[in-house]
Amino acid sequence: MQLNRLVAFFKTIGDPTRLRIIKLLSEGPLHGQAIAGKLGLTPPTITHHLNKLRDVNVVYERREGNTVYFYLKESVVKHYANALIDLTEQDEVKKEMKDTIVERQKVIENFFTSDGRLKNIPAQRKKKLIVFEHMLKGLQRGKKYEEKELNEYIKRFHDDYATIRREFIINNYMYRENGIYELNPEEMWAKIE
Repeated sequence: MQLNRLVAFFKTIGDPTRLRIIKLLSEGPLHGQAIAGKLGLTPPTITHHLNKLRDVNVVYERREGNTVYFYLKESVVKHYANALIDLTEQDEVKKEMKDTIVERQKVIENFFTSDGRLKNIPAQRKKKLIVFEHMLKGLQRGKKYEEKELNEYIKRFHDDYATIRREFIINNYMYRENGIYELNPEEMWAKIE
């Protein structure tokens, strides 16, 4: 939803009288005289506020004989409420993503030397998976690696290539067939929780 529409909507309903009208109409349709009587305001004042609410599509009217009844468009109110929730959740998602990136970076800094060597394999599963995913960045999707070639790649990071190669298979980062290794799609990788 466009931000300016969201701002216009909340500016319009941000008036105490308009909020009271919305509350009254949430209980059922009313005509202008009834709304004025319940709120202790003059009919022209109620007409002014109803026009503002009509401008942002919150109310609609229906004529029955000589009387005009006003109805609340609950779907519109819910739509804008959900848009506001979505807006706040997007910020929350961005914050979570930023926190995740910072956490991953700390793990990489703690377990790798400045020249890119793995100091030791982490014991904690989450940190271990972060380390392995970092190591996998240098491998190409769709390329088939012979075991010897994969061992040489892993040795750039750590001497215990057999353990790490086994972990790549156990955690579904790669699959092995007849001594040939290939990266799995990321959807198959072990999930970092």
